[in-house]
Amino acid sequence: MSGVLKTLSMEDLEGQQGQGDSMVSGRSLGNGQHSRPQSPLKFFSQAKKTINDIFKEILEYINESRTFLAEHKDGSEEKKHVEEFQGMVRGIIEVLARDHMKCCFFGRTSNGKSSVINAMLRKKILPSGIGHTTNCFLQVEGCDGMEGCLYTEESDEPKSVNSVKQLASALSTAKLKENSLIRILWPKEKCRLLKEDVVFLDSPGIDVTPDLDDWIDKFCLDADVFVLVANSESTLMRTEKNFFHKVSDRLSKPNIFILQNRWDVSVLEEDTDIESVKEQHYQRNVEFLCDELKVANTQEAKNRIYFVSAKEALISRLHEDNQTPTPTGSLQRDFTDRLFEFANFERMFEVCISKSAVKTKFEQHAKKGKTVNSNLREVMEKTYTDSLHQMEESIRVRQETADELDYLEKQLTLLTGDIKDKIRFMVDDVERKVSTALSEEIRRLSSIVDEFERPFHPDQVLLNAYKKELHLFVEGTVCQNLTGRCSTAIEKTIERVETQLTERIAVLLPEETKQQLYSLVPRRDFEIAYRLDCRNLCADFQEDIQFRFSVGLTALMQRFLGKRGTHSVLTGHSNTIPRPMSEGGPQTPIGEFYRPLAPEQNNQVLISMITTFASITSRTTMGAIIVGGLIAKAAGWKVIVVTSGLYGLLYMYERLTWTNKAKERAFKRQYVDYASSKLKLIVDLTSANCSHQVQQELSSTFARLCNQVDLSKNKLQGEIGDLDKSLAHLKEISAKAKLLRNKSDWLDKQLNGFIEEFLVKPDA
Repeated sequence: MSGVLKTLSMEDLEGQQGQGDSMVSGRSLGNGQHSRPQSPLKFFSQAKKTINDIFKEILEYINESRTFLAEHKDGSEEKKHVEEFQGMVRGIIEVLARDHMKCCFFGRTSNGKSSVINAMLRKKILPSGIGHTTNCFLQVEGCDGMEGCLYTEESDEPKSVNSVKQLASALSTAKLKENSLIRILWPKEKCRLLKEDVVFLDSPGIDVTPDLDDWIDKFCLDADVFVLVANSESTLMRTEKNFFHKVSDRLSKPNIFILQNRWDVSVLEEDTDIESVKEQHYQRNVEFLCDELKVANTQEAKNRIYFVSAKEALISRLHEDNQTPTPTGSLQRDFTDRLFEFANFERMFEVCISKSAVKTKFEQHAKKGKTVNSNLREVMEKTYTDSLHQMEESIRVRQETADELDYLEKQLTLLTGDIKDKIRFMVDDVERKVSTALSEEIRRLSSIVDEFERPFHPDQVLLNAYKKELHLFVEGTVCQNLTGRCSTAIEKTIERVETQLTERIAVLLPEETKQQLYSLVPRRDFEIAYRLDCRNLCADFQEDIQFRFSVGLTALMQRFLGKRGTHSVLTGHSNTIPRPMSEGGPQTPIGEFYRPLAPEQNNQVLISMITTFASITSRTTMGAIIVGGLIAKAAGWKVIVVTSGLYGLLYMYERLTWTNKAKERAFKRQYVDYASSKLKLIVDLTSANCSHQVQQELSSTFARLCNQVDLSKNKLQGEIGDLDKSLAHLKEISAKAKLLRNKSDWLDKQLNGFIEEFLVKPDA
């Protein structure tokens, strides 16, 4: 087996693998003699160097800007911003110097995570073996020296790399806690991956602790790639899935590779359909990445799943590097296929981690650089523009400012009194118009209610819904009619008044401020809100749609006696209070204590007679027979029969015609009477509310316009004190600001070039 390994060439591997693996063509599994022209990891190094150079230029530009502002605008807000940018860019440069590509390896205990890392490093650095081996987190990163060392969290003193077996092994008595981190610094010259700023993070088995959330927050948030090392002898376990679900919740679409390690055991299964087992693993892994985690599509997932043997890869590479001999029987049949699969994984891993790291590490830095540069350019542009403007205007403005300020104050005082009178007159006119229009709408409320067409039913639930819709319809129709009657004219008047206000204020302001003044006037049309709230206003409305016979006894009594008199007759009680009898003197008038209604006063005698009659007839049946006999004797039986028949027919006719439509008409008549009485109560309130809205609109517009005048006054006062001091420096400031502005444009092109080369094109 050793001889086969020594003579194995890249051509042999490519011949066994076939023509479908073009992505790794040119890659050797041995000493790198057939390696590709340039590693994808160089992409990260180039991007890192480029953006470092750009930020050094930005820092130099900030220093120049800071010096310039300190000389000419000491204590200004622009200087404070530049100082903040200076600290920000220095921090970014320090972060860029430490930025690296980070890959985290996770999996269950004894799945071979450490062996995979050792195989990629081509050196057995991390402790590995059967059982629970790695007890804490191990981070392998490159160093510039020729000797490796390690650091623990408890001490800054470097230790020998060999001590990792005692500190990190689960079998050691001196082992650290599970959430501890050991940083292993290995010479970059001994490992190509470390030389390209790749950092590996090995972890304990995710099935040995429940503190997965703490692990993710502490070690994984800055990771570019995750590698799930699974055991090919079993399917993915719930523990592994749960961990990466937690990772996916905290990170947006993490890059995840799945290694089905220990695939060399497949050659020992003589009676098993290995291809079926492989397909089963493959399908479940694809479903996990695509359907459960949703971090990749099907095509991407196919390039993230590999069947390897880390043990064979490590043994092969140690032999190729002449570090150790190949143990007899350590390489199983068809091991070259698994070595090729491991090499293919490394190739895809390098491409993925390089692009991901460039995007995650440098994209935000590039955006921050553009933001800083853009803000600095705005500062320089503002400084340059202000200096030019001041150079042109300073001499003329200094002579005119004092007279202009005095004129402005006097004219504003006169204008304020005139505008207040005009607003008061318009408010009164609006109140009259709205009051008149609303009164007219109340008078034609019957027509509005007749236009309401909805299914009517006397059921109380449906009737409540009917009333609710009727409230909304009446309110909407009345408001719409009021809008048509009043709003257009009022809005035109408001617009005209606001235009007049703006024109009169504009006369007081300099030309450069007039354009800002017009923007203060609302561009939208003013709309008056007519708040009637019929639903609450008519909430106490109680309809009476019970059948009432038009010539029945109760109806006739109501017609002659009124509702209160009828109630008194039917109940046997009077609504009046009896006058108390005084001893030895005249009775005290009842009006001293209670004033009865006029209809009741007029009908007291008639009510007493009918009550007496009803009392007599209701006492006994004999009384009713006597009364009926007297009537029959006086009129005759035939007349009584004919009259009774006609009376019954009339009753039947009215009863049959008392349909839902008739009930609806009765309901609408009652509603119109009730709503009209209620709406009349709020005519003054509604008109006053509308006039108040108009007053607020005009007052607020005038206040905004006056505020602009105040700003102009303050500006004039400031110019008087500042112009004499600033004129001598304007020319120098203008020239320097223009130079710095142009340098900002050049830096912006550099950042755009970086984004185009390293962030846009790789994804294209």
